[in-house]
Amino acid sequence: MEKSIIQDYASFLKIERGMSPNTVASYARDVRAFFEATDLLPREVAGEDIVRYLGGLAGRRGGAGKSRDLPRGLSKRSQARILSALRSFFSWCILEGERKDNPCDGVDMPKIGRYLPDVLSVGEVEDIMASVDLHAPNGLRDRAILEVLYGCGLRVSELTALKISQIYLAEGFVRVIGKGDKQRLVPLGDMAADAIEAYLAVRPVPAPGCSDILFLGGRTGRPLSRVSVFSIVKHQALAAGIRKEISPHTFRHSFATHLVENGADLRLVQEMLGHESILTTEIYTHIDSATWQADILSHHPRR
Repeated sequence: MEKSIIQDYASFLKIERGMSPNTVASYARDVRAFFEATDLLPREVAGEDIVRYLGGLAGRRGGAGKSRDLPRGLSKRSQARILSALRSFFSWCILEGERKDNPCDGVDMPKIGRYLPDVLSVGEVEDIMASVDLHAPNGLRDRAILEVLYGCGLRVSELTALKISQIYLAEGFVRVIGKGDKQRLVPLGDMAADAIEAYLAVRPVPAPGCSDILFLGGRTGRPLSRVSVFSIVKHQALAAGIRKEISPHTFRHSFATHLVENGADLRLVQEMLGHESILTTEIYTHIDSATWQADILSHHPRR
């Protein structure tokens, strides 16, 4: 299949659907892998081809077909992600007049359970923060990164893109641009604000075009990559003696969990995290849906 088709589809996702660059890249990668493995044209694909492809990913060692990059023993969650990408692609094909039907319509979505990543306790969060050597070359920056990840519940992509002009220290909030370029306001606690102020005092000279980016590489003066933030988090977790499998997202999840455990309203947590659905927030915060559903219904005027 021609690369231009995938490029046109990716442009559609970015411009018309407003998807984030990471989501666009993921969808395009999954669609490209499917066509490399099956050697079919978009108009030739049937539901059976998709079922066979997903089954091959889940059951075969080394994947299926021609692609050497297919993951081994693909999980149901990954299968569901690939199916979502293919469903989106063929819906686009219908809009473009390339097909009249979507071959994914007859394919059942893999059933996946609740995904609950590891959560840090409040004590573990404090240990990680305290483990940062503030006298190290990037110590103040790394401490500020960790404080903002936890204190504001940001996604790693939101953190690396965070601008100085989006931070209102005096007012105590941060303007975050999340998925689909949607903006939200997140309160900025004293610890996170103090850490940002301390870092700004020693922030390196920014590279051209990076003057408004908050977190910069100490040597390059350029924005930090997602990989760099992952490395910082893992390094500090080990330094604090934390043996859990954690990532930047662990701080976001822990932030939401601790808020709800301390009595924060689930709807407010939803807004702070930038979730479109309250069900997503419910999963992230370990709250049984029956609990908040019963609470709402008990106060409903038409109960």
